[in-house]
Amino acid sequence: MKKLVLLVLGILLGALAMYFFNNNNHQDMSTKPPNIKPPKGLISPEQIKTLDQAYNERYNIINDSLFKGSKTGDNRSSWYSLEDIENYIAHAKKQANDNGNTLDGLRLYLGANPDTNKEKGLTTLFFVPTGYKNTSEGGLFSLQDGGNDLGDSDGLDMAKSGMPPGANYPQ
Repeated sequence: MKKLVLLVLGILLGALAMYFFNNNNHQDMSTKPPNIKPPKGLISPEQIKTLDQAYNERYNIINDSLFKGSKTGDNRSSWYSLEDIENYIAHAKKQANDNGNTLDGLRLYLGANPDTNKEKGLTTLFFVPTGYKNTSEGGLFSLQDGGNDLGDSDGLDMAKSGMPPGANYPQ
């Protein structure tokens, strides 16, 4: 009886050791950096400058009409920390899923903070999640429209303004 208990214990310990050995061996131990695929729509620093300069006329019209006499002028850019954007994407994915949607992107909108008694509200850029309703009609593959604003999900705003707010690229 004692030998049977030791045999069973040995088999269990061996199985446990093999489980941990196999799980640890499947990790990628390479030192090569991951292959990162550049996203569509990348633009060069020269193209960024061109877009920024092309906005000057509109910016001047806004400032001359709405911000005449203002200390700072209107805002030209919004800054978000990487941590805030990553946390927002995780939150948006979860919220979309909880609401029966699939997140497929983010849309940036131009907006303006409300005016106060002390100052005009500055322009802001805010994120809105986009996606489509989860459906289970028909087969495995179904074409989805995508790119529609998810009206039942939170957006992201409260970015920091440029320094100063009217500064051109690069800051």
